[in-house]
Amino acid sequence: MPRTRSFRRAYSQRRYRKLFVIAAEGERTEPRYFALFKDASVIHVICLRFSGDSAPEQVLKRMQQYLKDEDIKTTDEAWVVVDKDQWGDAQLNSLFRWSQSSTNFGFALSNPKFEYWLLLHFEDGNHVSTSRECSQRLRRYLPRYDKDVNPREFPRENIERAVHRAAARDNPPCDDWPRRPSQTTVYRLVRKLLAQSVK
Repeated sequence: MPRTRSFRRAYSQRRYRKLFVIAAEGERTEPRYFALFKDASVIHVICLRFSGDSAPEQVLKRMQQYLKDEDIKTTDEAWVVVDKDQWGDAQLNSLFRWSQSSTNFGFALSNPKFEYWLLLHFEDGNHVSTSRECSQRLRRYLPRYDKDVNPREFPRENIERAVHRAAARDNPPCDDWPRRPSQTTVYRLVRKLLAQSVK
């Protein structure tokens, strides 16, 4: 009897678009935000979905399981994206150490939370010290915001402004993750997504 072909393997061999695999803490906001980049013809973005525990170690476990089950090329990238929130250094350090284990792994953190990165699309984001303050400031620009991301509210020019603002605040660049509020390293991932999308 002839051997059945593996269509999954054939697809992976034919795939030419650069793949970004993202494991994020948020169940709705981050997947919907990174979906903004899925239309780029030269990149493919997969945001790993989950329900339940969102602790950093669980985010990392989801990524490790994906990488165990799926082959990614050395030109592809895998990123974990989390909030500072109440997480301690020991929890975050495990994600940072993982990101250092391969040149195509990355770790992005927003302090105090991912919504701070969204806020930078609209303003400079000075003096945002708590999660509550971050949400209040974001609602000045997105009054109906409730963990959803409307593509019309995040055009490319706003994304580029957010990258510029975040990079300016990350000065000198942090070696591991932002220790102080009003900082995010999500721009490092988004800058790569933007660079790929214009090729």
